[in-house]
Amino acid sequence: MLVLTRKVGEGIAIGDDVKIVVMQIKGKQVRLGIKASSSTAVHREEIYQKIQDENRAASQPSASALAQAGQVLGGQKEPVGQAPMRKHLKGLKSGSDGQD
Repeated sequence: MLVLTRKVGEGIAIGDDVKIVVMQIKGKQVRLGIKASSSTAVHREEIYQKIQDENRAASQPSASALAQAGQVLGGQKEPVGQAPMRKHLKGLKSGSDGQD
């Protein structure tokens, strides 16, 4: 971790897009000003951590969702999306264009 000492009005640059300036020091609190492009997300650390936790939770399917998907897909003989291609290829072998 890089540790820097800055006074009020002084700042640091991170890459070409992010500038951080010390705006105020009051007791144990430091007020920072952050300039960043609109495409750069800037969050307080605790908010960023909450977003990451929610994203991880959302990417993990629940057991009931997996069971339901298994029931829906369980009756299929071929993986989803492959039957039409096989039908098309079968039609090409027999000389038709594969369309009904």
